[in-house]
Amino acid sequence: MSSRPPPRKRPRAAPRGSPRTPPPAGQPASSLGSPDATWVVPPDLGGRPLDGVVRTLAAVSWSDARRLIETGKIAVDGTQILDPTRKTRAGAEITRHPRAPSRKVARLAELGEELVVHVDPAVVVVRKPAGISTIPFGDESPEEREKTLDALVRDLLARRDRIRGRAPLGIVHRLDKATSGLLVFTRTLAAKKHLAQQFREHSVRRVYLAIVHGDIGKRTFRSRLVADRGDGLRGSLDEGERRGEGQLAVTHVEPLERLRGATLVACRLETGRTHQIRIHLSEAGHPIVGENVYVRDYAGPRVDAPRLMLHAAELGFIHPQTGDEVFFEEPPPEDFEGVLERLRASG
Repeated sequence: MSSRPPPRKRPRAAPRGSPRTPPPAGQPASSLGSPDATWVVPPDLGGRPLDGVVRTLAAVSWSDARRLIETGKIAVDGTQILDPTRKTRAGAEITRHPRAPSRKVARLAELGEELVVHVDPAVVVVRKPAGISTIPFGDESPEEREKTLDALVRDLLARRDRIRGRAPLGIVHRLDKATSGLLVFTRTLAAKKHLAQQFREHSVRRVYLAIVHGDIGKRTFRSRLVADRGDGLRGSLDEGERRGEGQLAVTHVEPLERLRGATLVACRLETGRTHQIRIHLSEAGHPIVGENVYVRDYAGPRVDAPRLMLHAAELGFIHPQTGDEVFFEEPPPEDFEGVLERLRASG
């Protein structure tokens, strides 16, 4: 955290050995309590899914085998495994730990302090992994609702502060499920009102990094966005079209690096409408690499990517409690850097 933004510079790679997304396994077996049973996977069970292996070795039903795994009671070669479909090699040691923490606790242990960038009595700034929804939208299963970012942060704070139940948390902005990067939650009603006003006044500094198709120059996009432009998608209205409708959306785009078939850009939001950056870039003929919604009109060659190449890299605001200007910066995660390095190497 610092008092003002540093000069613009090219994004740096995340430190090696500290991935931003959790591995598929859970905690080491040493943190799960003493095992009450141990087996070695015989050759005839090698390569089979873990639930079937546990069912056979522990002589339990399919449902009990899956429950043992999903609740964190099974470790393979010393590491807790939460995926029942994980293939198991012959000769692996499987242990059962009846006092192991629940799946939720195991999930929190996976994320740990990697999720939290800054926390104080008024706000918590987090680095959102791609693939996690900021909040539930109402159509998720109970299990999926436990995996949203706000649920994970509430549980992390409750555990950190030894609060029974879930810690209170205020939502003042969101990131798309496929987007990674910085996001702030509030911890008090006063802080929520203060930050919400800053977002309404568009005084919060938000800069995103994106890899877009084609060669784009420095420009500012200004349009009115509507929930349905006539084809079922959000989009911009032309001047004079459906007068009075839509919300003003302003995005400032600056190219940082020319790549083979793509450009690395910084996008500074003046407003913060739903899918604003994605819509503006797509309508300009430069959809974000990995885009799967606002890309139906793009006829050029597409760059492959594991997800939407959009990352919230900078976040700055007036702290609601101290009145100081605060600023946070987060380098892109490994999947973003991987696409970037591949395009650099092919140039």
